[in-house]
Amino acid sequence: MSLVLGVCVITTAAAHAATLRPAAPGKHARPAPSQSPQKPPRATLAAKPETVEVTAQRRDFSYPEAQHTPDASTRVTADRLLSRGIVTLRGLEYIAPNLTIQSINGTASTNFYLRGVGFNDFTQNNMGPVLTYFDDVPFIYSGMTDGMMFDMAGATVTPGPVGTKHGMSDTGGEVMLRTADPTDTWHAGAKQDIASYARSRSEAYVSGPLAKGLTFRLSGQTQQGGGWQTNPLNGDHLGDADLWALRGKLRYRPDSHTTITLSGHFTQDDSQVVTGIPIDRLIGTAALPKLAWQQAEWGMRPQFARLIGRPAGLKPGEHNQYWGADLNISHDFGPATLTSISAFNTERRGEYTDQDATAQSQADTYRDIDSNVFTQELRLSSSHSEDRLQWTVGAMYERSRMHQRFFFDYTDYVPARGYMMSTTFGLNQESTSEFGNISYRLPHNITLWAGLLHELDDRSISNLQSVIYGGSTRNFHGESTAANQFAGQIGISWQMTQNAMLYYKMSKGFKPGGFTANNTQLQAQLDPFKPETVLTYEVGFKSDPIPNRLRINGAAFYNDYHNQQILGTVLIPNYGPDSEITNAPKSESWGFEGTIEARPVERLFITQNFGWQRGTFQNFPTVNRAKTNAYYAAHGIWRAINDNFSGVDMGQPKLTLNGSAEWRQPLGHHYGLDFGPDWLYRGSQAMTPGGTGFYRLPPYFLLGAHVTFRPASSHWQATLYAQNILNRHYSESGGQATTVYMYIPGTPRFIGARLSCDF
Repeated sequence: MSLVLGVCVITTAAAHAATLRPAAPGKHARPAPSQSPQKPPRATLAAKPETVEVTAQRRDFSYPEAQHTPDASTRVTADRLLSRGIVTLRGLEYIAPNLTIQSINGTASTNFYLRGVGFNDFTQNNMGPVLTYFDDVPFIYSGMTDGMMFDMAGATVTPGPVGTKHGMSDTGGEVMLRTADPTDTWHAGAKQDIASYARSRSEAYVSGPLAKGLTFRLSGQTQQGGGWQTNPLNGDHLGDADLWALRGKLRYRPDSHTTITLSGHFTQDDSQVVTGIPIDRLIGTAALPKLAWQQAEWGMRPQFARLIGRPAGLKPGEHNQYWGADLNISHDFGPATLTSISAFNTERRGEYTDQDATAQSQADTYRDIDSNVFTQELRLSSSHSEDRLQWTVGAMYERSRMHQRFFFDYTDYVPARGYMMSTTFGLNQESTSEFGNISYRLPHNITLWAGLLHELDDRSISNLQSVIYGGSTRNFHGESTAANQFAGQIGISWQMTQNAMLYYKMSKGFKPGGFTANNTQLQAQLDPFKPETVLTYEVGFKSDPIPNRLRINGAAFYNDYHNQQILGTVLIPNYGPDSEITNAPKSESWGFEGTIEARPVERLFITQNFGWQRGTFQNFPTVNRAKTNAYYAAHGIWRAINDNFSGVDMGQPKLTLNGSAEWRQPLGHHYGLDFGPDWLYRGSQAMTPGGTGFYRLPPYFLLGAHVTFRPASSHWQATLYAQNILNRHYSESGGQATTVYMYIPGTPRFIGARLSCDF
C-alpha cells in the first residue's frame, strides 16, 4: 500500500484508492470544526474504530462521521477539489448549494452570498456576512486569501449564523479551508495543468521530518496565461494570470499531548483582470461599442497613469502582495484540550479597473490598499468525543488597520464631471468576543445543545479627503461606530437509527456595522451603517438509506432579518447616484437545500447538490436607481426618485444546481479510467433592489467533462478535461460605475490536460 498525499488518495495494487477513516495523524489536516456539538452515540462509535481501513474500492461517501453532526455543511475532499479544478474561492460555488461567489468588477476581490445572505462591498473595508478561514484563521477581508488555494486538504461550507464554538460571529456562515499538513515520512509531489489560451498552473510540495518530533511542509504554485479577451481597437490581449505563491509549515510535537504548528505564506499577484461589456448607456447619447462576447475595450490616459504612479498603457489588472504567519498551539490536559491560534496577515494592493467598459475615460479606477489584521483565539474544549457531555469555552481578539486611496478618471464624463479625483481615508477597527457551547447526549440518542457569544466591536474612519484635481479639496471629520451584541444557538437532534438523524436548531447571528467610503462628496455619506442581526430557524436530516449506495441530506431554513446590510443608492446633488451600504430595517428569506450521493450500479457515482431560496424586503426605503437614471436621461436634471422596496424580491438566484457523474472503469489489474460530466445551473439574479431588465443577470447552465487515467499502484494520474464545454455566453456579475451598465462575462470554453504525481 502507498499513500498519495498530494491528491488525498490511498491505493492498493488491486484497485483504486482506499480511504482513511478517520485520517491518520500527520497525513491529512483535521476536519473543520463543526458548528454543532452532535456526537455519534456510543454504539456508533464502537462500530467505527480509529483504524486505517484498506478496501478494494475508493470510498465515495466521504466524511462518514459528519453524518452524525446536525448541520447543513458541505464537506469536500482535496481529491474532489482537484478533480473539479477548483483553485480559487469562486470555484466553491460549483460544489456547494445556495452559494454564490462573485468577482468585484472582474478582480481578485470577491463577494459571498450564502443562502442569499451577503452584500456587495465594493470598497472592501468591511467584514463580510460570510467569513473565510484558512486553518482556523479568520480572514475578515476575503481579498487577503488571493492565491492561497493550493496544496489543499479539504474545504467546508457552513451556512447560517456561526461563532459559538470557534472564531468570530457572523450572520451568513463561513467557508473553512484546510491546507495539507507536514508528514512524519518523506513525501513530494507536483501538478502541471495546461489549457486553452496558454493557461498554465503549476504546483509542487515537499514534506517530511527534520528532527525528532519536528516535521515540515513547503509548497508553492504559479499561475500564468489564460487571458481570453481582446481589444478590437488595437488587438491587445487581456486577462493573463501572473501569480506565484509559497506556503511553509513547521510542526513540532514534543510529546504525545502537545502540537505546535508555525505557518507562513506569501503571494505576489500581477494578473490582469476581466473587463466588463457595456450593456446599456444610462447617461449621455454616445453609442456603445458593439463587442463580441470575448472582446473588451479599455484605455488609460497618460495623465492618469502619472497620477497613480503606474506605467502608461497599463492594462486592467492587479499589483498585489499578501503575506502572513500564524502560530497554532494545542495541548491535551486529559479532560480538556487548550488551543491557542495567533495570526498576522497583511495586504498591499494596487488594482486598476476600467469601470465604464469603453476606451473613454468615464470611470477608470485605481485602488491602493495597505492593511493588516491581527487575530488571537484561545479556546478550551472537552477532549473525549465519546462522553455524553461536550463543551467549549473561548475568547477571540481581532484588530485591523487599513489605509485606502481611490483614484478616478472622469475626464470624458462631461458635462457632469470632466475631471480626475481621489478619495483617501484610514480605518481602525478592534473587536473582542467571548463564546461558549455545551451539549449533552440523553438516552435514546437525543442530544441537546446551546451556545452563546458576546461581541464588542469598535471601528472608526479618519482623515478622509476628497480631491478634485484642478478643483476643490474637501476634508471630512472622522466618524466612529460601536456595537455590543449577543449571538447564540440552541438545538436538538435525534439519531433515529445508525444511518438516519433529524435535527432542529434556532440561531441568532450578529455582524457589526461599518462605513462606505467611495466618491465621498458629503459628510452624510460617512454616516455608519448599523449592525445586522438575523434569527435563523433550521430543520434538517441526514441519512444513508442504503449504506455506501445512497446518501440523502437536506435542510430547510427561515431567516428573520433586522437591519440587513445591503448596497443601496444615494443621490448626490450635481453629482449623480452613488452606491452606499445601508440597512434594510426588516427583511426575510427562506428556502431549502440538499445533497444526493448515489452509486446506482457498481461503477457509476453521482453527486447532485440543489438549493432553492426566496427572500423579500418587508421595509427598505431607498433611492430607486433605475428610475432616477431614467429621469435624468429624460430631463437632464438629477432628482432622487425615492421608493420603498417593501414586498420586493431580494434578487438572489432562486434555484441553484450543481453536480457530477463519474464512471470508473478498471483496465486490467493495474490501471483504471474515470470519466464523466459535471454541471452547474444558476437562476437569474437582480443586481440592484427590485432590478428588472438588464439590472437582472440572466440564468445560465454550464457543462464540463473529464477523463482521468491512473495506475492502481500509484503515484500519478493524467486528466483531460473541458470547462464550459458548450461555450455558453453568460454573465458572472454586473454593475454600474457612472455612465453605463455593464456585465462581467464568464469564461469561455477551456480544454486542458493535468498531470499530477506524488511520492
